[in-house]
Amino acid sequence: MSTEKRYSSMSKHELEQEIADIKEKARKAEQLGYVNEFAVLERKAIMAQCYLLDPKNYKAGTVYAIKNDPGSYFKIDYLNGVFAWGYRLRGEKKQEALPISMLDNSSQGGEVK
Repeated sequence: MSTEKRYSSMSKHELEQEIADIKEKARKAEQLGYVNEFAVLERKAIMAQCYLLDPKNYKAGTVYAIKNDPGSYFKIDYLNGVFAWGYRLRGEKKQEALPISMLDNSSQGGEVK
């Protein structure tokens, strides 16, 4: 029985290889029409990508666009590890956590008071 290594303990090279493997499996699942498996693999890739990013580059009180969701923005209240806790703008303002890899760091909307 093999034990899987946690993303947090993988090197950059291992993470990049893992992401490439997951994306290839996701591509195959999509081609075969396995919608649920594709969705699970996409989320797994998003989680692995978090560990290639530095949480220090994301700031509380700042608004970020949500990747692959045009027109959606997320305001960070605080960070816990690789998760940004906050709420979506124009939503119910219900607190939720998003992996930082889902946030577009290049399109910061600035601080919101």
